[in-house]
Amino acid sequence: MKKIYYNGKIITMAKEGEYAETLLTIDDKIIKTGRLEDLRQSHEDAELVDLQGKTLMPGFVDGHSHFLLAMQTAGMADLSRCSSFEEIVETMKNYIEKNHISETGAAMGWGYDHNFLPGGKHPDKKILDQISGSVPVCVVNTSGHMGCMNSAALNAAGIGADTPDPQGGKIGRIEGTSQPDGYLEEAAMFQGMGIVAARLGKAAVPSISAAENLYLSNGVTTVQDGGATRQTVESLLGYDQGGQLHVDVVVYLMMEEEGREVLRDYSQLAGKYKDHVKIGGYKLILDGSPQGKSAWMTKPYENCGDYCGYPRYTDEQVTTFIKEALEDDQQVLAHCNGDAAGDQFLRCYRKAYEEAQDPEKKNLRPVMIHCQTARKDQMEQMKDLNMIPSVFVGHVYYWGDIHMKNFGQERGSQISPCKWAEEEGLVLNLHQDMPVTRPNMLHSIWCAVNRVSRTGKIIGEEQKITVYQAFRAASYGGAYEYKEEDRKGTLEPGKRADMIILDKDPFDIDPMEIKDIQVLETIKDGNTVYTKE
Repeated sequence: MKKIYYNGKIITMAKEGEYAETLLTIDDKIIKTGRLEDLRQSHEDAELVDLQGKTLMPGFVDGHSHFLLAMQTAGMADLSRCSSFEEIVETMKNYIEKNHISETGAAMGWGYDHNFLPGGKHPDKKILDQISGSVPVCVVNTSGHMGCMNSAALNAAGIGADTPDPQGGKIGRIEGTSQPDGYLEEAAMFQGMGIVAARLGKAAVPSISAAENLYLSNGVTTVQDGGATRQTVESLLGYDQGGQLHVDVVVYLMMEEEGREVLRDYSQLAGKYKDHVKIGGYKLILDGSPQGKSAWMTKPYENCGDYCGYPRYTDEQVTTFIKEALEDDQQVLAHCNGDAAGDQFLRCYRKAYEEAQDPEKKNLRPVMIHCQTARKDQMEQMKDLNMIPSVFVGHVYYWGDIHMKNFGQERGSQISPCKWAEEEGLVLNLHQDMPVTRPNMLHSIWCAVNRVSRTGKIIGEEQKITVYQAFRAASYGGAYEYKEEDRKGTLEPGKRADMIILDKDPFDIDPMEIKDIQVLETIKDGNTVYTKE
């Protein structure tokens, strides 16, 4: 199928300020840009697509998210709007009743934010026991790094007074005792919630169409599953074979979850798509959440004594993981919110790389995910290692005010340091860490350009980047992370016809209006996969 797009703003993103009069696609490829008259004469059989003054741009490429988890959370109770413990209790009670959940099952809720609950506290088991005394109830913080259980869930997970804190995690205790209070953090949360989640019934059956539509409606055509297991790969291949996948999904395997074994079993997916799924490499989580104060910092949090958060692994463990990844010629993505975690990743990666004594390993493009408190000197080190910063810049809006409180003016104003990345010439990309926040790339671009918090404060004026830099990070930057910059990220001949149609030209409006731009249509491989109603 040939299509000629015309009568609109066609922004190629190949160069700043570059527009095309028309664009020709054949099937899933961009063939040519040029004058409408010339393309019509040479391709008389092409379908004419009148943009009616709207804007055509490259589809967005997600720098980091959790696609399968996004599907799973679609079946959980939505706690994102709860501003009181009473609302959490009521929401979970209604969820249990609506889904007929018994004591042999479990009920899970996602998205509460303790920063906006009374006293900045989490809903411990005393509160969650009001929901049910027999049905296991788990609620997960919007960060995905901490959560709480009622007594029935703690029993189901085998967590009691004698249960030790796992490495890289904490079990909350009732003051003055060793009895768990229901709060779980990092590794403790991942382990405990995993056990209880196995009891989930039909209420939590993944909804791939709902999850995929969230991405497509926001113009995202390539997504990531960053933190995958064997089950993740098997599920995605099943959806793909069933014709249910439209987006491309790049999978990163958790190294501590038999990642190497899964890679060997699915070696045909390593760096190569099977239809819409490929394995991009390995994932490591080195620390926690800055708004939850579990991110590992080099200097203490404000008003917390000498508390700096904590690491998940020792240097020896991290170096071993990276050595194994280099042996397998795989890219490594490392979750680093705190600057101490960033130091550890840089230190251990350099050690493993130098011991490998193979210059070709530098082409693997390791990625530091989140980079919330990355320092300028760390950006300099990243350049030397050919490392990519994937920045969760939405933190500026969602938790910017919290970070100013937790870190103080000097550190808090430098969160999500996109400008430093640009100044060092790094290939920056942006992400929303779905399901932590919705995959609204236009909102992330708005954040990177304007750096406005929920309360309207400017968080770090000096870290603002230009509109072009932000859109480039949202398209080409993500493609570069996946080593697909020759196939995606700009509207150039030979690349995939992954495109979006917007209602406005983002370069021709007030930058504060970028977040209000509407995605009217999303095109994947030349086919329309989303149209705004």
